[in-house]
Amino acid sequence: MPVISALAQITLAAFVALTVFEFIMLYRIRDGITVDRLVPNRLSNGDENVITLSIFNNYAFNCRLEIIDELPPQFQIRNFSIRLGIDSGKAIKKNYTLRPTERGVYNFGFTICYASTTIGFVLRKYELNEETEVKVYPSFIQMRKFELYAISNRLTDIGIKKIRRIGHTMEFDQIRDYVRGDDVRSINWKATARANSLMINQYQDEKSQQVVNVIDMGRVMKMPFDGLHLLDYAINTSLVISNIALLKEDKAGLVTFSNNKSVVVKPEKKRTHIQRIQETLYNLETDFLESDYEKLLISLRAHVRQRSLVLLYTNFENYSSMERQLPFLQRIAKDHLLVTVFFENTELSTLLEMSPSKVGEIYTKTIAEQFNYEKKQIVKALNQRGIHTILTPPKELSVNAINKYLELKARGLI
Repeated sequence: MPVISALAQITLAAFVALTVFEFIMLYRIRDGITVDRLVPNRLSNGDENVITLSIFNNYAFNCRLEIIDELPPQFQIRNFSIRLGIDSGKAIKKNYTLRPTERGVYNFGFTICYASTTIGFVLRKYELNEETEVKVYPSFIQMRKFELYAISNRLTDIGIKKIRRIGHTMEFDQIRDYVRGDDVRSINWKATARANSLMINQYQDEKSQQVVNVIDMGRVMKMPFDGLHLLDYAINTSLVISNIALLKEDKAGLVTFSNNKSVVVKPEKKRTHIQRIQETLYNLETDFLESDYEKLLISLRAHVRQRSLVLLYTNFENYSSMERQLPFLQRIAKDHLLVTVFFENTELSTLLEMSPSKVGEIYTKTIAEQFNYEKKQIVKALNQRGIHTILTPPKELSVNAINKYLELKARGLI
C-alpha cells in the first residue's frame, strides 16, 4: 500500500523534524527557566506557612511547566507538583502553604522543573535551588496575632471577653482632669480644691506580677488532635501567654516537668525575654513517660519563690488520675494562684449527640457519657479546693487561657 507507506514516512519525518526543532529551542539557552524558592527563615508549628516560587521565562516563546518541589519528609507528601503556563520574558510567583505539626529541623530538597513548548514532544529538566534547612518553632504566627489584637485593643474580636474590673488595683498612676464618664468615686477632692477644677485619680494594672507556664511533658500529653499533640498546643499557648504577660509589664516564666527531666526559665519582664522562652520551647524534648508531680513541687519551691499565677497544662482523662496528683496540686495552690488547664476530648461530642439504635451503640454512648461526667467531676473537685480550672477544646486553648489570665488580673487575685 504505497499511499499509506508514503503518509507514514511523511508523518515520521514531520515528527522527527518537530522533535529536533523543539529540542534545539529548549536547549539552545543555558538557563531558559529560573525558579527561586523563597522560604521563611523559620516556620510556625501548627500554622499555614506560605512558600513562594518565583519563576522567570528567559525563552523567546511561551512555555508549559511542571514544577516538583522536594518537600521535607516530615510532611509525607510524595505527589506534590504545580503545572502552569508562562509567557515569554515574563515573571510570575506561585504560592503554596505547608502546615508542620512537629517542632525541629526540616530539610527542603531541590526544585525540579520540566519545561516544554506548546508542541510537547520534548521535556527539558532543570534541577534548581540548593537543599535548604529550616527550623520549625512554636507558633509565633499565633503569638503575633494575639499581640497585634492586644496592642490595638481588639482582643474581643477573637473571642477574648471584656472583663469588668472589680474595684481598683492597688497601683496608683497619676492625677488627671476629670472627663465625663469617669468613676466619680475616684475624684481627688484635695487636688480638685487646689486646681479649682475636678481632678481624678487614675489607676493602672499592677505590674511585675509573675506568670509561670508549667507544662506537663508526660504521656498524658501525647494524645493527638488535628495533627498536633496536646503538648504542642500547650507549648504554643505558653508562648502566647508569656508574650501577653510581657505586654502587660508582668514577669513571664516557664517550667516543664516529666519523669526525671525539668527545664526552668525564671520569670523576667524584659521584652527580649520572649526570645529566650521561645528558644527553650523549641528545644523541648520528651519521651512521654509518666510525670512526677512531686519533682514539680520541689522545682517550683526552689525556683519560683514569689507568689505567682501558675498555669499548669496537663490532662486528666478520669477522676482517679486527678485524685492521685491532688495532694501535690493542693500544696502548689498554697504557695501560688494555681490554674489547672486540661483538655476536652472533642471526639466524644459526636458520640454524645448520636441516637443509638443498636446494643453496641448504647454501650458506646454510655461510656462516652461516663468520660464526660468524670471531666465535670474533676472540675468540681478542683474548684472546691480553691484550684482554678480551664477545661477546653485544644483549638480554643489560647483564647480560654488569655481570658482566665485577664479575669484573675482584673479581680486582683494575682
